[in-house]
Amino acid sequence: MSLTGQAFYYTTIIGTILGITATLLLWSRVRGVGVLRALQRIGMLVLCQVCAIAVTMTWVNDQYGLYASWSDLLGTNGSGHLVMSGPPPKTANFTSAMRGSESTFFRGPESRLAGEVFVWTPPQYHQAAYKHDRFPVIELLHGVPGEAQDWMTKGDMPGRLARMMAAGKLKPAIVVMPTLDPGGVDTDCSDTPRAKVATWLAKDVPRLLDRHFRVMAEPKGWALAGFSTGGFCAIKLAMQYPKIFGIGGGMDSDPFNGDPTVLTDPALRKANAPTTLAAERPPVQLFAGTSVQDHWSPPSHITALQRVVRYPTVLAPPYILSGGGHNWHTWGSIEPPLFAWMNTVLAPPQNMKGSGPLGGVFRKILHP
Repeated sequence: MSLTGQAFYYTTIIGTILGITATLLLWSRVRGVGVLRALQRIGMLVLCQVCAIAVTMTWVNDQYGLYASWSDLLGTNGSGHLVMSGPPPKTANFTSAMRGSESTFFRGPESRLAGEVFVWTPPQYHQAAYKHDRFPVIELLHGVPGEAQDWMTKGDMPGRLARMMAAGKLKPAIVVMPTLDPGGVDTDCSDTPRAKVATWLAKDVPRLLDRHFRVMAEPKGWALAGFSTGGFCAIKLAMQYPKIFGIGGGMDSDPFNGDPTVLTDPALRKANAPTTLAAERPPVQLFAGTSVQDHWSPPSHITALQRVVRYPTVLAPPYILSGGGHNWHTWGSIEPPLFAWMNTVLAPPQNMKGSGPLGGVFRKILHP
């Protein structure tokens, strides 16, 4: 039986009730000399205490995600998989953060990774006219090395997107900025024996948003955008999880056939490369931009992806700057056309009044 989840929790409650009931029934029926009777009664009291403590500790563990499994608790997990502690999505606490955003630290139930996530909601989200609306989501992915708040401290986010929304150039959307590499482990947003980062970004983070915000359920309402490693991930994750994300945009992305310095296993690198994923023809909309002067991300990277993409995968015409390096100035120049394009493919907020509970593939994936 799993350490986490309702089954074990309710088992401890039932065990506690049975222990107390047995103690009450047997208290006056113990046999033997005085010392033996006292020891039996002490044993029953200890058993009741142990059961009560088990209930409490199981509840605490479920609330705060301290241990993910029995092997995690007992220290016998020899797989080498990174396991982190933190509260699960349902109890994650959002507090005010920089640039009008909210932030929380949580642990993903599937990846068992934990990290900080920043969320910004558009003004419409709090307006009476939109109180029954579910909003599209734009997930911004930072580079490596880097951190989620780089989007705000260096990239003028979410202010830049807020101004586009206010000007009618971008549909009102929730903006989420998650940690790309929980625990400092860079996997190019892939699931590896060491860390399930793809699961963290594509399942756990959407699950967090789904529990705490009015988000849309359809892939056309979920977009990814990023730069450098985050740009590679934005395109890769959209192609890898088309039932979650319908849109992916990358700026100065890492090579689309994978980075051998990050994923040293050739088979794993190939399986997670957009040039390989293109063979599945996922029904997603993609955008890629770079600069001819960016030696880290030359236009040839985009050309390699163009060669293998086939409908219903759609790659927009490449956006190539004539100058600019691998830096925030260049990304700031690519962002206007990127988000202008995104506005043409991103779904608007949807009024869900009278439609009943959301269902479909999205919920089944996030809440199996």
